[in-house]
Amino acid sequence: MQGTVTASEAEEALYEARAEVFRALAHPVRLKILECLAQGEKCVCALQEAVGGSLPSVSRHLTQMKAAGLVGCRREGTRIFYFVLVPCVLDTLACIDAAIRADSERRAAVCARWGR
Repeated sequence: MQGTVTASEAEEALYEARAEVFRALAHPVRLKILECLAQGEKCVCALQEAVGGSLPSVSRHLTQMKAAGLVGCRREGTRIFYFVLVPCVLDTLACIDAAIRADSERRAAVCARWGR
């Protein structure tokens, strides 16, 4: 029957959607934007100042983050304000930090074992 989604197709769509979110996180500027927005909503001009780069570049990053469902926005006059749409994504950053620490500890132990 056409139009019916199989469990396998639904699972594949979920993995694709998850990958889109990870792609939206996979840039240092976007991570800086997310951490900046963790402190509260900000207009694009404030984000540009906080992360550096051109206004068009920051806007492109925000567009990708919005498409992935990470941030939302609202307009106030001529200014656009962005905010974190799903605050639990900030927990993901803490988890990534823990993985980085664990890996650096593992690497240090290997180096120590080999006298380097």
